[in-house]
Amino acid sequence: MKIAQKILEIEALCENLLKKNTDGGLLKFKVLAFAKIYSNLSVSMIIEKLGVKKSNFALLTAELEREGLLNIEQAEIDRRCRILKLTEKGENQLQTFYNKIDEHFDPIDIDTERSIDILINYLNKRI
Repeated sequence: MKIAQKILEIEALCENLLKKNTDGGLLKFKVLAFAKIYSNLSVSMIIEKLGVKKSNFALLTAELEREGLLNIEQAEIDRRCRILKLTEKGENQLQTFYNKIDEHFDPIDIDTERSIDILINYLNKRI
C-alpha cells in the first residue's frame, strides 16, 4: 500500500473515532489540542496545520474565546502575529475529551507509542 493510501486510512479511522465522542464538535477539540501542542506557533501556522479556512477558524476561535476556553494574544516577539493560549477551562475540557477517547484503547506498548510519535514527526515535517 502506498504511503498516501495509508495516511488517508489512518486519518479516516482516527476522525471517525473522534467524531463518535464529540457530538459533531471535532474541530473545536482539534483547535484546543493544537493550541496546546503548538502554543508558540502563530494562528496562521496553526490554520495551515489544521487545513481549515481562515474564516471558519476565525469564527470558531471567537466562539471558543467567548466560552472562556481560549485566549487569542499577540506574540511577544512579533506583535503582528497572534497566538492561541488555552485557559484553565479549556485545558479541563480538552483533558476530559482526551480521557473519553482514551477509554477506547488499551494501554499501548512503548514500541507502538514510539511508532506513533515517529509518524507525527514525519507528517509535521511535511506541512
